[in-house]
Amino acid sequence: MSVRVPIDELGKSTMFKTSGLVLALIATSPAIAQSDAEGKGKDLVAAKCNSCHVLEARVGGGYTDKGWKTVMRMMTNHGVPIAADELGAMTAYLAKSFPEKPKPAGVVVAGPDKVTMKSWQAATPGARPHDPLATADGALWYTGQMANVLGRIDPKTGKVREYKLTTAHSGPHGLVEDKGGNIWYTGNTGALIGKLDPKTAKVTEYKMPDPEVKDPHTLIFDQAGILWFTAQNSNRIGRLDPATGEIKLLTPPTAKSRPYGMAVNSKGTVFYVPFGIAVIDGNLAPEGCIIKASAADPKLMEHEGRAVVFENAADLAARIDLPDLDVRADDVLVLKNIGRKGAPGMPEAGYMPIQLKLAKAGVKDMVRISDGRMSGTAFGTIVLHVVPEAALGGPLAYVQNGDRIRLSVSKRQLLLLVPAEELARRAKASPVTIPTAGRGYRKLFLETVTQADQGVDFDFLRAEHMRATIPQQK
Repeated sequence: MSVRVPIDELGKSTMFKTSGLVLALIATSPAIAQSDAEGKGKDLVAAKCNSCHVLEARVGGGYTDKGWKTVMRMMTNHGVPIAADELGAMTAYLAKSFPEKPKPAGVVVAGPDKVTMKSWQAATPGARPHDPLATADGALWYTGQMANVLGRIDPKTGKVREYKLTTAHSGPHGLVEDKGGNIWYTGNTGALIGKLDPKTAKVTEYKMPDPEVKDPHTLIFDQAGILWFTAQNSNRIGRLDPATGEIKLLTPPTAKSRPYGMAVNSKGTVFYVPFGIAVIDGNLAPEGCIIKASAADPKLMEHEGRAVVFENAADLAARIDLPDLDVRADDVLVLKNIGRKGAPGMPEAGYMPIQLKLAKAGVKDMVRISDGRMSGTAFGTIVLHVVPEAALGGPLAYVQNGDRIRLSVSKRQLLLLVPAEELARRAKASPVTIPTAGRGYRKLFLETVTQADQGVDFDFLRAEHMRATIPQQK
């Protein structure tokens, strides 16, 4: 049986256990979207609700009055300076302006399994319990990110104990246990790795040797007892030797790859997941495009190949699997006119299939380029959101079969190896007719929706003033 459980009361910080799976369901601290709603605490919220993320990064579903009080407690736990009179004004404004939105009812799906749930109250309200860890002695541990504590739960007795950490507001994040029963954690905002001895409550800290590395995130031990960790926004992989305390930092080959999760195989090889989306440009995408580096084949991230061009989605569907299609594994598939004007609507059609005869020969990935989108769960060396799109007369519109295209993710470049004079000749010979409409929603869409680099949104809905970008520059 699969169960979705709505959480109606966000005034609690709670750990849940479901048939061996531990879930942390907590009152997160969403930053608040700045709407036109007026309130006494609006200016205070704008000034102070940004200690973790800029306001625009966390637009949630609202909270109850009690939930907003918990959010404010989390902020004060985290060290945000809020005076008593400010606290009341901010809480009142948030509760009035951003009330909790309706939640879907729980749905029970028929099945053979029985699911039971048990919860434990964290010792510090507003601690934001995070990253649960089941240890060898049967205990459950969590990081109290906002309260700067590590918590231990004894499931047999229900006893909860929290251990205060040394560096204030260190932002404990990931957890892992060593063979001696010590609990190691990343200080995500304290630029450190910490070790807690549960027997003595002693905390040992290992500071980052490079001041630019400020955000250690995930950590894992290899078979030799070496601790590895990622520093996401710093784009580093760290190696800590517990015997000496020495930390070595490695830089991944892809810039801004934002390494995140880690794993170690049976041979002791350490793997990490680069979490980043690379923004690249060049003469084929003068105003930019993106590639999900974490989903790309490393061998293709530096590649030059021959273009095999499809004019639109219908052309792709009609020809991609023709047995006589002139296509090789090292070619670059190019799909035009699936952008916001060309489609219109920018559909998730950028995940072009591997041509049938190549797929049968074992080809798993190719460089693919389009002005459209793809699903976030799709994978491959796929360049998307090319701007300007083909339907606006961007360089993509003039790519022809046989042109050479060079992709360099490390240099953030996407180049069409065709002289500018030749592109100008093609544009003059075959000018693009920009899609239009006489009336209705299609007219509104075509005339006001912005390009991919501007968010593919109605231009009249954009904020009058840009205060920050997402993700933040670290």
